[in-house]
Amino acid sequence: MVHATDALDAEGPGKAPRGSARAGVRVLGPPRLRGFAVQVLRGQAQVTFLPSALAGAVFCLALAAAGWEYALYALAGTAVGTATARFLGVDRDRVGTGLEGFNACLTALCFAVFLGARHLSTALLAVAGCVVVTVVTAAVVRLLGTWGLPSLTLPYCLVASAMTLAAPGFRRVWHHGEGLAALPGPATGTTAVQPAELARGFFAGFAEIFFMPQWYVGALLLLGLLLADRRAAGVACLGGAVGLATAWALGAPAERIADGTSGYNSVLVALALCGVFLPARPATLAYALVGAGAASAAGPAVAALCAPSGGHTFTWPFVLTTLVFLAGAKSFPRLGGSPDPA
Repeated sequence: MVHATDALDAEGPGKAPRGSARAGVRVLGPPRLRGFAVQVLRGQAQVTFLPSALAGAVFCLALAAAGWEYALYALAGTAVGTATARFLGVDRDRVGTGLEGFNACLTALCFAVFLGARHLSTALLAVAGCVVVTVVTAAVVRLLGTWGLPSLTLPYCLVASAMTLAAPGFRRVWHHGEGLAALPGPATGTTAVQPAELARGFFAGFAEIFFMPQWYVGALLLLGLLLADRRAAGVACLGGAVGLATAWALGAPAERIADGTSGYNSVLVALALCGVFLPARPATLAYALVGAGAASAAGPAVAALCAPSGGHTFTWPFVLTTLVFLAGAKSFPRLGGSPDPA
């Protein structure tokens, strides 16, 4: 888990948890091509803070289970972002651990989901978007690094929000007729959640990180986490569970709990605040779970703010919640320090 290097450039690199840095897969081919392939797979895994080629390979399989085109967009997007960073001379450690690939991965998937994966215009725009998000990443890393904060998925959120706002205005890009803008309204539908819906929502919460609603995709993604880092998988499960529980306690409709949209930001917040940017210990786990609940509650607020302009929540609740909690953690001595040695 080395997103922490974003925030710690001035203080020294963060320490990856046990097992994550060594996890990988054997890639055939010339050495330079093998090295690039490993960087791309690590870039996919870094969506969940794991510099693991093995996790990245499992994530590819998970996306392929939803549709081959989504796996292709994610893999190609990560490759374009990684190649762009290499071409521009970005620090080798960042490129090598996949830190220049995960925002491009999510950007390409976003274009595929919202613009239609099988349009040539979408493919071309996705490539351009992955190049642009690499530049945006450099700017965000430099800006937030001034305050010792990581970039997270903020670059992707900025590019994705700009795309969804602008796309309906271009006839050669938008293929869906009506735009995305809508007036926010109160939640409707039953709040009674069945056990099967809770189980589906728990796994779908992992899948929604990659825009996929299928519970079995989430199960495969969780498997990738387990293979790379069992502790991280445990933290992610707790975060997702807290997100669902918070949404249910506040009266979210059962449909929103079952589709995973109430839990995916909570999964990411929990991972970020326990073991990545803050050391893994009981105090930070409690802090991370509070953050997970806050992110779940913030989701509808962000959705309501974005709806009138046709925007989307993406991972904005995760980004905003994590940045606030990381900034606040600097004032709490019990939450600071370095992770315990392996």
